Amino acid sequence: MAVVIGTSGWQYRDWRGRFYPQRLPQRLWLEHHAAHFATVESNNAFYRLPERTTFEAWRTRTPDDFRWAVKASRFLTHVKRLREPEEPVGRLMERAAGLGERLDAVLLQLPPTLKADVGLLRDCLAQFPPSTRVAVEPRHDSWWTDEVRALLERYGAALCWADRAEQPVAPLWRTAGWGYLRLHTGADGWGYPVETLQLWAERLAATWAADEDVLVYFNNDPGGAAVVDAVAFAEAVRRTGRSPSRVPTPEQASGLAWDAA
Repeated sequence: MAVVIGTSGWQYRDWRGRFYPQRLPQRLWLEHHAAHFATVESNNAFYRLPERTTFEAWRTRTPDDFRWAVKASRFLTHVKRLREPEEPVGRLMERAAGLGERLDAVLLQLPPTLKADVGLLRDCLAQFPPSTRVAVEPRHDSWWTDEVRALLERYGAALCWADRAEQPVAPLWRTAGWGYLRLHTGADGWGYPVETLQLWAERLAATWAADEDVLVYFNNDPGGAAVVDAVAFAEAVRRTGRSPSRVPTPEQASGLAWDAA
């Protein structure tokens, strides 16, 4: 199992002086991120879907092995609430095609008030090209049914495993030959204790084989907690005998490397 570790976004001002050297121009933050991580989840696509030219520029600015997850526009998930998905999915895929083969997955994060509707989700998943990997993050307990699980399996869509306050917020179903995990916040502040990260690493190792990959994104960005926790999680993955993707050193994650330079 290749565990591909990244962060949910990279454009955070309070990472300056921590993950980003104090004098590094903001226009070079993406290049810096891509040199130290192998993936990122584009969260800004949720708030405002970038033009295709922006996706093309991101592709040009990152290494050949860099992988992108794109969070679907809130117009699809929160405004339309999955209704009439053909146009918003088509627009998303036409623009994200600017990433070329670097587009690794699309995340559908559903509103917490959206109750289970298998028909809506089926019609939405059917709009994506068969080659597109889609992860679904429901946030209402009514979704945890055998019918929903079977639907995800039929489309090869990954149920997004998610952690809030160090607790799983979804059943730990394996619905595809790949996985997707998002870590939102620790129970005491934004960061995670090593013990919780180790538990998640063990859950992944017990669920996916060595030749299957799992995308893991830290969404606890305040204060650079996401970067620090990504480094600790990579160590937890190694302790399970699996291989994580590249991450910064502890010194690079906390800013100590730049202080000493």
